[in-house]
Amino acid sequence: MTALRIALRILWGDRRTRTSAILMGVGVAVATSLMLVLVSLPGATHSRADRTAWQEGFHSVGDPDNPPMLIAVSEDFHGERHIRRVDVAAYGDPSDIELPPGVERFPGPGEVLLSPALRDLAAELPGSVLAERFPGEVVGLLGTDALLGPDQLVALVGHTPEELAHSGIPVDGFALSADMVDPLLELLAGVGVVVLLVPSLVLVASAARLTATRREKRLAALRLAGATPRQVVAMVAGENLIAAVGGALFGWAVNPLLRPLVAQVPWQGGTWQAADFALPASLSLSVVAGVPLLVLLAAVLGLRRVVRAPLGAANAHRPRRPHWVRLLSLPAAGVLFFVLLRNMGDTLGAVLLLGALGLVIGSSMVIGPWVTAAIGAVFARSWRKPSVLLAGRRLRHDPKGAYRSSAGVVLAVFTGSMALTLLASFESLAGSSSSFRDSVLYVHADGVDAEEIAERTNEALARYGQNERALTVDSVELVSGDLRREAYVLDCETAERFFRIDPARTCGEAPGIHVPVSMGVSDDDRLAVAVDPDEPGTPLPADIPVREVWMESQHVSSVLFIDPAVVPETVEPARKAVLVTSTPDNVEVVRTALARSADGRQVGSVTAQLVAQETLLGDLRRVTVIGLVAAVLLSGCSAAITTAGSVLDRRRTFGALMAAGTPVRTLSKALRTEAAMPALVATIGAGAVGVVIGIGLLYPITTAPSVITPWVLAPVVLGIVTAVIAASVCTPALKRVSAEPLSDE
Repeated sequence: MTALRIALRILWGDRRTRTSAILMGVGVAVATSLMLVLVSLPGATHSRADRTAWQEGFHSVGDPDNPPMLIAVSEDFHGERHIRRVDVAAYGDPSDIELPPGVERFPGPGEVLLSPALRDLAAELPGSVLAERFPGEVVGLLGTDALLGPDQLVALVGHTPEELAHSGIPVDGFALSADMVDPLLELLAGVGVVVLLVPSLVLVASAARLTATRREKRLAALRLAGATPRQVVAMVAGENLIAAVGGALFGWAVNPLLRPLVAQVPWQGGTWQAADFALPASLSLSVVAGVPLLVLLAAVLGLRRVVRAPLGAANAHRPRRPHWVRLLSLPAAGVLFFVLLRNMGDTLGAVLLLGALGLVIGSSMVIGPWVTAAIGAVFARSWRKPSVLLAGRRLRHDPKGAYRSSAGVVLAVFTGSMALTLLASFESLAGSSSSFRDSVLYVHADGVDAEEIAERTNEALARYGQNERALTVDSVELVSGDLRREAYVLDCETAERFFRIDPARTCGEAPGIHVPVSMGVSDDDRLAVAVDPDEPGTPLPADIPVREVWMESQHVSSVLFIDPAVVPETVEPARKAVLVTSTPDNVEVVRTALARSADGRQVGSVTAQLVAQETLLGDLRRVTVIGLVAAVLLSGCSAAITTAGSVLDRRRTFGALMAAGTPVRTLSKALRTEAAMPALVATIGAGAVGVVIGIGLLYPITTAPSVITPWVLAPVVLGIVTAVIAASVCTPALKRVSAEPLSDE
């Protein structure tokens, strides 16, 4: 109790200590709020997945011969917006089927439930553009408990079992919980926790070490006066506990206000709900209690010299220089990271990989002081300007303390360079290699169903006043030995209309078989046509010409097609494709005509693939920018606090230099050089390491070569600018020192 009273008296009577405590509390509050958000990300992904599990149709059925319902799930698009469509049909009494939260009723045949956002969007547009894609009467709305977020576009369409007999999947009912969570979202959540947690801890540590030298000398004097180590530790704990607990509680109180903001960040075409980011009480308590404990731990560990050698602390003996062995930490962490990366096969492997990523990030904290000391040695030997000499002496004398202002910036640069390397490579993989033309919409179906879909589609197109008409194309398997490939049955003129082939080099005068060169088929091979994967197929005449298919671009996947004239009359294809062309002006109307006739089947198009890719890339860009901005803000705050603390800790030194006639301008230049030069070298190194780690993370995803763009330099430039701006706080701090009498020390 005596130690706590002394701590309170110091906070009450010493203005600089009180200012330090306030800044510490602010830093702890920011770190606590951010950590609560980061820790909630994995739980938020699970909550989101559970809430929308009913929108997925891939789950088991107990009795396949007597299922309660059929379900077909497909993705639709309007412009660049995703629409999730769920078509259902009940075999028996729909009331026996358990409904997911947010779904008020099971839609019967001819009934539709829409999300509020889709209802509003459909009301703004002509029926032929959107609303008529979901045939039936809108009998209700889907609640928020059934949606990703309030802006998700979802349609639940009711059918008869006969309508979904071929397109639907038999299931026991709606899925009420998710069997799996989006792996990419889980990975980003884990990386975000690792990458942003470290700058948060750096901010907390920077706040905890504010005026550390002044406090160390005061406690050393108390030790020399007879205070026991336990009393000294208790005083420091009490002094820091007040600010840390107050900041943690304030951060916890502010966190609910951040949830609605975080919930507005889109992912996969929809936002979140604020409740997704709510943490269990036990986990919130762990974070709120853990952050002050980390602050206390950092403060207590800083007392080792006071406890063991109070006389040395009082005289401010020169700390030891870092040993070159520190340089081995980064290669060791890198080797461990890449070994785990090549052998990652399960959840444990992914967790270990994230841990190795944390070690790579932490190795910068080990190498940084040695690099700082090396820079200081170069300055002291090579430069003669007073400001640079002062900076060099400081960097050599206390490299650990000098590096602290750059530590957070270095971590932010590493994070940004790694993310931008991944993003540039993902963008290089974007684009569609589909063999269909951009204007083509298509649906795959069984033979009889395809004819009915085409007929209904053409009726709708005629009703909408469109000239386009749907066409059915047979699909068979071309068999060459053990090799089987899907082939469309159509002539060259029709193939040119729907596929991106080069007719001048592909087609000939006589009907034939058109195959890609990768299939390795020649005129001498014995070919057959099959309609079922299990049958050997009907042999084709040996004199049929086999031609190579040439596409308009080498980046387009080849298509295999057979002229109808060479297919034996005994072959009756069981599979067909419904194809229809469109124009930029009527693509939404044509999609409506085809989607309303497809009974829940997926309507495919090149445009839809590109929209899906662009949505994912947009999500990744957004997450990258948010993460980089958060890391830079955290690192900037920690750098500013560390720089201000450096001035306050060396108040006596600066006061003596100013009393000896050193201009404040020269000291300001020295401090800015002291903060900026280690940041310059360290950020360049961190950027290079981030690029290497980003290339490594691409290994499990793609074998394509990595793409490095000039944008990877943006975090380096941003980090240097942040360090320089943070270092500018030294000028007002020095002016404050010059305005106070030196006798205060």
